[in-house]
Amino acid sequence: MKTPEEIIAIMLENDAFSKWLHVNIDAIGKGFCKLSAKIKPEMLNGFGIAHGGITYSLSDSALAFASNSYGFQCVSIETAISHLRPAKESDILYVDCSEVHRGRSIAIYTVNIKNQNGEDISHFKGTVHISEREW
Repeated sequence: MKTPEEIIAIMLENDAFSKWLHVNIDAIGKGFCKLSAKIKPEMLNGFGIAHGGITYSLSDSALAFASNSYGFQCVSIETAISHLRPAKESDILYVDCSEVHRGRSIAIYTVNIKNQNGEDISHFKGTVHISEREW
């Protein structure tokens, strides 16, 4: 079976959106993932703050990497995010995904995003379906 690092490399190879986000993989292991990314001008909305889809997408990518790290293909079936404070241009966001529960076919994860000052930006919860297909 492939290692978490090998699986993430395969996933990132065709993940144009995570590449567009300039996602850095800071740590990966079975059931967890740490990412970071810088907020760029093209990520801002009409209020001059990061579009909510950016923090959602970073959380969703972290969820995908963490849940697939065991070697079985997983897809999200339910997600929710709470935006706690705005992210601004040039902020560095630190994304921390951890496993809460992993069963035979369902797993649950939380993703917390903080900025470079350690301030909470968002909290995300994701549930995935674990397939029997190996990477």
